[in-house]
Amino acid sequence: MTRVTVYKNKRGSIIGYKVDGHAGYDEYGRDIVCAAISVLSQTALIALNEVCGIDISDIKYYIDEENGHLSVTIPDNLTKEKRLRADIVFETMIVGIKGLLEEYSDYLTLEYGEV
Repeated sequence: MTRVTVYKNKRGSIIGYKVDGHAGYDEYGRDIVCAAISVLSQTALIALNEVCGIDISDIKYYIDEENGHLSVTIPDNLTKEKRLRADIVFETMIVGIKGLLEEYSDYLTLEYGEV
């Protein structure tokens, strides 16, 4: 099962997310649930840099493909415009994850945490 955790700061702004584990829907290389989660979470990471304009050196991320792990954290002191764009990227990723949950809830969870 893949666990997706979205982290918010005390003000309620999303500052990052973590994806852990393989979905287990099918064998490695044929798992459409894992592939969908990977596309959503990795596209969000890329968009934080390319769409939001957050310098890649300011985004803390770690990827371990073998164990199905991706963690991403953005700075808490973004400009208003970058914050707005980051919120859109995060919320879009969450919409995709929730869509997957509707069909594949046995293979995926979505949780929220505060940091």
